Amino acid sequence: MKSVQTARAPQPAGHYSQGIVEGGFVFVAGQLPWDPDRAGFLPPSIEEQTERALRNVEAILVAAGSGLDGLVSVTICVSDVSLWGRVNAKYAEVKGPHGPARAVVPTLPLHHGALLEISAIAAVTGS
Repeated sequence: MKSVQTARAPQPAGHYSQGIVEGGFVFVAGQLPWDPDRAGFLPPSIEEQTERALRNVEAILVAAGSGLDGLVSVTICVSDVSLWGRVNAKYAEVKGPHGPARAVVPTLPLHHGALLEISAIAAVTGS
C-alpha cells in the first residue's frame, strides 16, 4: 500500500491518509469542502461546496496517478436531502460525461457545518 499526500487538498485533521493506492486503485478519504489555500474557509453555497469537495478529490487522484475520469465509485454524504438536486447539477457540471457508480447518503449535520462530504475510488492510470 502507498499513502497519497498532496498540499493541493486539505491536510488530514485526524489519523488517516488523504488517499491510499492499492491493487490498481486509489481510495480517497472523505473530503469536506475546505479550500487548502484558505485555512478555515468554507464556501457558503451548496454548489460552491460541491465543486470544492470534488476539486479536493481530484487533487488527491492526480497525486495518485489518476483523475476524475478514472473514478469508478463515488459516495456523497449530504446534510439535507433537499439539496440533492443542486448537488447533482454541480456534480455533473464539474465531473463531465463520465458517470461512475455513485451513492448519496443523507446524514445529520456534518463536521464544521459542511453541507456535504465526498469519498471516492478510482482506477490508477495504466491499471
